[in-house]
Amino acid sequence: MALPDFLIVGAMKCGTSTLAAQLANQSGIYMADEQETNFFSDDPNYANGLGWYEDLFAAANPSDIKGEVSTHYTKLPTYPDSLSRIADAVPNPKIIYMIRNPIARAVSQYIHEWSMGNMGGDIDDAFAHHPELIAYSRYAEQISPYIERFGAENVFISSQEKLFENPDAVLKEVCAFLGYTGDPKWRDDRAAENVSAERIRRFPLHGLIFDNPVAAFMRRTLVPKSIRDKIKKGRQMRTRPTVSDALKASLEKTFAADYQRLIGLHSDATGLSSSYPFVNR
Repeated sequence: MALPDFLIVGAMKCGTSTLAAQLANQSGIYMADEQETNFFSDDPNYANGLGWYEDLFAAANPSDIKGEVSTHYTKLPTYPDSLSRIADAVPNPKIIYMIRNPIARAVSQYIHEWSMGNMGGDIDDAFAHHPELIAYSRYAEQISPYIERFGAENVFISSQEKLFENPDAVLKEVCAFLGYTGDPKWRDDRAAENVSAERIRRFPLHGLIFDNPVAAFMRRTLVPKSIRDKIKKGRQMRTRPTVSDALKASLEKTFAADYQRLIGLHSDATGLSSSYPFVNR
């Protein structure tokens, strides 16, 4: 039976893809090729059956430490069955949870959803109508069920800020947590995974019109570049949005309380500061 030894469960927009890529580069660690399998969270994926999931790790060597990354696993209340399904299939996994300044994380999520055409308009309005922007940044609420189920000693928590500031140290900490006995090496050429240089809004038939090579050839042949550039600019988010001062104050109060709860839940193992630095990043 080929099942993972560890899961990177989130949080969304907190450096999970970068960490997963660095782990995959270590000899003796096997990461599932399919990023964001979301097997235990998404009903259609779970319906594929455990055999389908096991096939993701079939190429691993018997001695490899096996893992996967799926940020949907810490998206309560959107995906309520993730933990119970994980526990049924993988009785004692190691859990890795990356966090980030919670407001910056939520804004990054908004940008992602905006680019996918799922959210739009004023960012304060988006926070009012999409409670998941706040829910996914309430880190204690998201990870506490895992701590309660598997024990704090089996849950590793670090931050994107720490990963960016001292990547070698975080990689070594994660590898030690996983019981990896090799000498982990950070690769600078894999340091920026899943980062988009441009914020381009998608729309219905986007793939057919923009990602299709035939359509792309026709567009570049028949439509002048000046017009194409004008259309592109109209679909770009030119500057990173910021929440209003009033909303920021409210969010900081909410997230500060949640972070203190997180420290209380996991004070011996997080390696995080006792007070969260509310800075934009």
